[in-house]
Parts: sequence; structure tokens; C-alpha cells
Amino acid sequence: MDRGPRRRLRMIALAEITAATRDLLATAARLGDADVRAPSLLPGWTRGHVLTHVARNADGGTRLLTWARTGVESHEYPSLDARAAEIEAGAGRPAATLLADVRQSADRFADAFARMPDDAWARTVQWTTGARHPAARAADARLTEVLIHHVDLDAGFTPDDWPADFTSRYLTDITASFARRPDGPDLRLHATDTGQEDGTGEHLVTGPAASLLAWLLGRSPGTALTGANGIKIPFLY
Repeated sequence: MDRGPRRRLRMIALAEITAATRDLLATAARLGDADVRAPSLLPGWTRGHVLTHVARNADGGTRLLTWARTGVESHEYPSLDARAAEIEAGAGRPAATLLADVRQSADRFADAFARMPDDAWARTVQWTTGARHPAARAADARLTEVLIHHVDLDAGFTPDDWPADFTSRYLTDITASFARRPDGPDLRLHATDTGQEDGTGEHLVTGPAASLLAWLLGRSPGTALTGANGIKIPFLY
């Protein structure tokens, strides 16, 4: 694929991230101080924790893109412990401060994205977990973080609101990743609303695509699915 089509795909990716962020900001803008102190869908985290995490994730992605662009190491986070400490420290802030942080950090990420030269996307950078990938992975990672954690706010946005393209792509990616894991379930999935099928495993699970993905991500007990009962799903996010 030459540079023109690759560049168009990156602009599509940025547009997807921008749209997902805009929707999350609209949800966050409706939350008051009491709302951001309330529990999220993530055990032990308030909505303030989720919003702080989304902001710090944007900054981490910005640092990875900067590393790829400049060649100067700029790590996502100093460590996983430092990441957790930043989230805890920021979770109790007022709603307006949290909203501004999410917006401003997202703007910094979008700016870093736009500044990337074509050849920088293929350069390898290292995530805090130690995984090494081409910098292009940062775009997919950011979209995933925004869409999944928007659901975690438990403020009206649900898996049914995920874009269909995202749901389809991510169903395929997660099913493949589980097949490579020793603790992954041996799955074969069939989305009853789209006809999509993923995996070749022993256990057939059927249901709407968004419900399948929410279950695989630990955001649903799978009650809307057929064949999911008793299957243990490793937590990913």
C-alpha cells in the first residue's frame, strides 16, 4: 500500500477517535460533582477515576507518538505503579476540572497524531507493560480506551452505542487474542444481527455483536447470549 492510501486510513482513524472523544465529552459535561464521585462500572473506581484514566491515557499516547516522531524515548508512563498513582490522585477533582483535563489531553493527542510524518508510524515504541509495537498501534489503542471507558462511566452510553465498524473489528481481534492465550476460552462466535463469525473453537456463543463484545470485555454477564453460561473470560481492560 502506498503512502496516499495509508495516509487516508490514518485520517479515518483520527476522525473515529475525534468522534468518540466528542461523544464522551458530551456525556462528561452532564456530570456534576456528586456524579463524578459516584461508582463507575469498574470495581473500586468512581467516574472520576475513569475520566482521569482517559485523560492520562491520552497523555501516554502522546508521549508514544512523540517518541516515534523524534526518536527520543518518551515512555507512556514511568511505571504501572506511577500510572495507578496518577489516576488515584486525580479522581477526586471537581467535575469541571475533570472535563477540562479530558478535553485538553485529547487535544494534545490529536495534535501529536497530526504531526506524525508518514515514516514514523512504523517505528517501534514500548508500552508500559513492556509490549513493543509500531507506533500505529497507539491509534487503535486510543479509540479502544475512549469507547470502552465511555461505557464504564455508566451514564447512558452503552455497548449498543459503539460504532459497528469498531465492534466488528474488535470482536475479531479479541477472539484471535484469546486463541493465543493459555487461559483463553476456546470460542466460536456468531453475531445474530450481523452474521459475523469469529473463532473456530469448541464453544459456540451467539447473540448480537455488541453484546458479544461487551461480554468478552467483561462489561456484561452475557445474559443476552446463548452458550455463554459457565465460560470464564479473562479481564482485559
